Parts: sequence; C-alpha cells; structure tokens
Amino acid sequence: MADPATATATAVTATTAPAVPAPAAPAAKTVDAGKWANRRVGIRLVIYTVATHAFAGFILLLFELGNRNK
Repeated sequence: MADPATATATAVTATTAPAVPAPAAPAAKTVDAGKWANRRVGIRLVIYTVATHAFAGFILLLFELGNRNK
C-alpha cells in the first residue's frame, strides 16, 4: 500500500507549478467596427423586437380564438 504522505506531497508539487499562458496576439482591426456596426445592431434589434411582438400577438390571438369556442 502506498504511503499517503508521499502521494499527497507528489500531488501538491504537481499542482503548485502554474502554467504560464502564452502572450496574446494583438487584436486585428475589424472591417465593420464603428458606427456602421452600431447601426446594423440597432436595425437588428428593431427587427427582432417587431418579430417577437408579432409572434406574441399571434399566440394571444390563438388563445382568444380558443376561448370563444368554449
């Protein structure tokens, strides 16, 4: 049977040496950074909001139609 003190000491020495991460590469400039990207995000936000409200309205319409047939 292995000595618990030796096994613990080995495990501790293996974990005490932290891995050093490699330096990060400089971020590349994006083509669409700036106000054009912000504009596209705003347009997408409006489209998603309208689509979500239309879907919610359709679901409410289904509930109303189902409630009338009781």
